[in-house]
Amino acid sequence: MCDDPNIPLTVARALGEYRALLDEHGVTWGEDPIFYVRSMTTDAYLMGTTGFWEVCYGMLGTRYPGAPFEELRDRLDELDMDEVVRGVLAGRVLDNLAALRLTDGETALRARTQAVLDGRPLRTTLLVDSARSEPATVLVDGRAHVVGPGGARLIKITSWSEVVADGVPIDLSPLTRPAPAARLRVRAGFPCKWSVYGEHGQGWYPEGAPDRHDYHVLPYFHGDDLVLDVPAETLTVRASRGMEYDSAQVTVTPAPGGETLVELTPERLYDAAALGWYGGDMHVHLNWAGDMVGTPGLAGIMQHGEDLHVLNLVAGNVSSERVYDSEALEHWAGKDLPWSDASHVARIGVEYRNDLLGHLYAFGVSAPPSRFHTGFLGTADWPPNSVACEELRGLGAVTGYSHPFHTPFADTDAPDKALRWGRNCSSREIVADAALGLVDTLDVLSQTSITATAAVYRRLIGAGNRVAVTAGTDAMVSFARRGNQSNPPGWARVYARVDGPLTAVSFAEAVRRGHTFGTTGPWLELSVAGHGPGATLDLSPGERVTITARSVGPEVERLEIRTADGVLAGGSPGELTAELVVGAPTYVVAVATGGPHERSFTGEVYAHTSPVYLDVDGRHVARAEDVGWCLEWLDALEALLREEGVFETTRQFADHLALIDRAREVYRARLT
Repeated sequence: MCDDPNIPLTVARALGEYRALLDEHGVTWGEDPIFYVRSMTTDAYLMGTTGFWEVCYGMLGTRYPGAPFEELRDRLDELDMDEVVRGVLAGRVLDNLAALRLTDGETALRARTQAVLDGRPLRTTLLVDSARSEPATVLVDGRAHVVGPGGARLIKITSWSEVVADGVPIDLSPLTRPAPAARLRVRAGFPCKWSVYGEHGQGWYPEGAPDRHDYHVLPYFHGDDLVLDVPAETLTVRASRGMEYDSAQVTVTPAPGGETLVELTPERLYDAAALGWYGGDMHVHLNWAGDMVGTPGLAGIMQHGEDLHVLNLVAGNVSSERVYDSEALEHWAGKDLPWSDASHVARIGVEYRNDLLGHLYAFGVSAPPSRFHTGFLGTADWPPNSVACEELRGLGAVTGYSHPFHTPFADTDAPDKALRWGRNCSSREIVADAALGLVDTLDVLSQTSITATAAVYRRLIGAGNRVAVTAGTDAMVSFARRGNQSNPPGWARVYARVDGPLTAVSFAEAVRRGHTFGTTGPWLELSVAGHGPGATLDLSPGERVTITARSVGPEVERLEIRTADGVLAGGSPGELTAELVVGAPTYVVAVATGGPHERSFTGEVYAHTSPVYLDVDGRHVARAEDVGWCLEWLDALEALLREEGVFETTRQFADHLALIDRAREVYRARLT
C-alpha cells in the first residue's frame, strides 16, 4: 500500500495547499461559485432525499411567477442554498443535522440523539429554520448569525457550543447521550469495505479513518483486521468487497471495556479475473474540492478494499484555473501508482472539461497535456474538444466521454431533448468526435442518467460509430458524504477481456478493441456464434447466428438481446438465447436491468455490453434512421453553439463549424 509520508514533495505540498483551501473556504475550496459548486454545500444534508430540483424551481417560480423554465434555469445562482436544504428536508432532521425552529415568540430544538464515548464532543450542523416575519439573530459561540424573515441558515456547531436565541441559551443536551465504551475488531482475511453502525444509522470508524457514507447513507471504511472504539450497545457489522462479492452481516453487542472480535467473509458471486476479465473505473477524482482532502494512500486502501482491478484517478479543474492533482500527474504520468500489484493497477489520468461540449476522461497518458479545460470564468469555448482528443490520443491515452447525459431520454426521443439546458456538462460533441474516430468510448455507466446514455450510445453505434462501452463513476475521494460521488471507486465498472497479464497497456488495448461491458454490479456475458463483445463477423445475407446472453447477480430482473432494430429477445435473468437471420448489417448487444437494490449504488441496476458487429458482404452497420438522427444532432449542436457558445473571434466559432461539417460529411457518406 502507498504510505502517505513517502509521497513526492510536490504532491505533499499540493495536499497541504488543499487543506488550507478547505480550512479557509469550506467544502467549495474557494472555487468560482457556479451552481454546481454552490450546491456542494447542500449535498451532505440531502443524501437519501428527493425533490432537490422541484424545490429549486418552486422557489424561483414563486419569485418569478409565469417565467419560462429556461429563464428559471438561468437564475439558479440566485438561490440561497441553506433555504433549499430546508425546503427539501421539509421538516425532517438527519443524523448530521439538527434543527432550531424559530416561530413568533418560540424556539424549539429537534435532533436525532447521537451516542458519544467518554464525554467527547459531537460535531454537527445546526439548521436555523425561521418562520418569523422579522429577521432573527442567533449567537453561536459568540458569533452572530442573522436569519432573514422566513429564512434558514446552516451553522457548524459542536455539542459543547453555546447557542443563544432571543437572549436565551438553547439546551443542546438532546444532541447527545453518553454511552459506555467498548472495542471492536473486524477481520475478513483480506481487505474489505466495512460498515459498523448503531441507532439511527450512526457510524463508527477506526482512528484516522474518514467519516464516509455511501449512496445508501451507510457509513463505511476499508481495510482488514481493524480495531475501533464503539459503544457497548447493539451494533450492525457489515462486510462487502466490491461487486464480485455479496455482503455478510451480523448483529453484535460488544462488552463494556473489552475487545470483541467479529470475523466476516463476504461470499464471492463471480470471479472475473479467473476468466481473463478485469474491472476498472475510468473516472475517479482524488481531489475535486470537498469536505476532506483525498490522499494517494487512502485511494490505494479503497481500491484494494473494493478489489477494483483498474483505477484511473483523474486530474482536473472544478470551475476555475486550478487543476487538482496536476502535481501527482506530473510525477506519476505513465507509471503505475505505488500500491499497484499483479491484480490491481492504478494510474493518474486526466479529465478534460468544457461544460457546454462535455467532459472527457483519458487513461494511460504518458505525460500531462497542454490544456485541461476551456470555457470557465467566461473564457472561450475553444478549441473544440476534438483538439484535446487528438492531443490525449497522441500521449497514448484511451479517451471517452464521461457522465454523458443528465436528463431523461429514450431511444425514440429527438436529439434536441439531450442538448437542452445550457452548460450542464452533457457530452454534446460526442456525435461529431465519434464520427471522426477521435474517441474510443462512452461511459454508458456513470452517476448521471444511465438509461439516457444507453439510448444515445445505441444510436451512435447504429450510425456506424465504433465506440466501446465503459464506466466512470466520478467518485470523489475528497467527498466523505455526497450521494453516489462519496461511494467508493468502482461502484460501476467497465470489465475488459484482457489478453495475458493485467497491465495498464493490456487493459487499455482491450478497451480500445471494445472487448467490454459496463455494469453497476451484475456479471453480463454475450456470445454471438461463439464471439464476444468487440468482435466483427462478416456474414452473407440469410445466414443464421445463435446469440446467448448470461447474467449473474441477484439484482437482475430482466435480460435483453438487442440489435440495431431494437429488442430481439427479452426474458428473466440467468440465460437468454435467440436466433437471428441476418439481412442488413447490424450489431448485437446484451442488456441487464433491475430496480433499486442494495448492491447497486445508484438508483437503478444496469449492465450493457459493447457490440458484436455483424457486417454483411463487407458492409458495416449504418442504419439510415440512426445516421439521420446523428445529423439532426449536429444541426442542434450548431444551433446551441450559436446561442450559448462563448467565442472571442469569428475564427474560434468557425473551428466548431468546420468540425461539425466534417462529421456531417462522414454521416452523409454512410447513407450512400
